[in-house]
Amino acid sequence: AMMVGRTSAIAAGLCGALFIGYCIYFDRKRRSDPNFKTRLRERRKKQKLAKERAGLSKLPDLKDADAVQKFFLEEIQLGEELLAQGEYEKGVDHLTNAIAVCGQPQQLLQVLQQTLPPPVFQMLLTKLPTISQRIVSAQCLAEDDVE
Repeated sequence: AMMVGRTSAIAAGLCGALFIGYCIYFDRKRRSDPNFKTRLRERRKKQKLAKERAGLSKLPDLKDADAVQKFFLEEIQLGEELLAQGEYEKGVDHLTNAIAVCGQPQQLLQVLQQTLPPPVFQMLLTKLPTISQRIVSAQCLAEDDVE
């Protein structure tokens, strides 16, 4: 047992050293490459765009409760982050996704009505019918599978 403890300690130390080495390398590369920051920014922008596109299309499997819950929490979080950044349009998109998969949409709407600025809440209400429609059709398809 003592041997295992020592081995894992050595492994942890090695990982730490590698990580620090990587940080130094990364930092040096970042300082020496004038395009590094712009490339990083572009890559992040691409990832963000891909995520946002996914945000609109990727609904979880509605029969999988865990997936729905995870999706719900992610959408709420994303929505709140975007709203905090002033990206109301996108934030509302994510919140509507969350409402759409929520088991008690009325309660969630009441909470949102109290927490969101009125114009943002109005925006949310105008977007709701389209997303609800998508969920309803997805659920109908899921129910057809069951029979």
